[in-house]
Amino acid sequence: MMRALVPARLRKAVRTWFDSRYISIADHRQDIRDALWEVQTLRREMTGLQAEVERLRKAVAKPAPRPTMAAADRARLDDTHRLAQETAKALDGVLQNEVLVWQAIDDLRARQASPVAGHAAGEERPCA
Repeated sequence: MMRALVPARLRKAVRTWFDSRYISIADHRQDIRDALWEVQTLRREMTGLQAEVERLRKAVAKPAPRPTMAAADRARLDDTHRLAQETAKALDGVLQNEVLVWQAIDDLRARQASPVAGHAAGEERPCA
């Protein structure tokens, strides 16, 4: 192996270039730790949600409300069910609108990609 004297400015420039192109091992390890923490957080949230779903299923599976159920509790349960239904309908509408928007965007891209034959570029066309 040969050694050569390299000016400090050039050495610093080369190291800076390498550092900008590659992620350090410490940064990579931190990214892995952050991703693992996110996965563990999501796992805990999913466990909580699954427990809540099971609790709600058991509450709905009962054939008749217990006579000891307070009117306020029954009203709250009905209100929760109504809000869930309204939210589902609203979200369905939002998703349908999003599909329409993306279809319109795709249509516009297709129109720009294939100009109409017989029209010169830049020539104005009347609105249809």
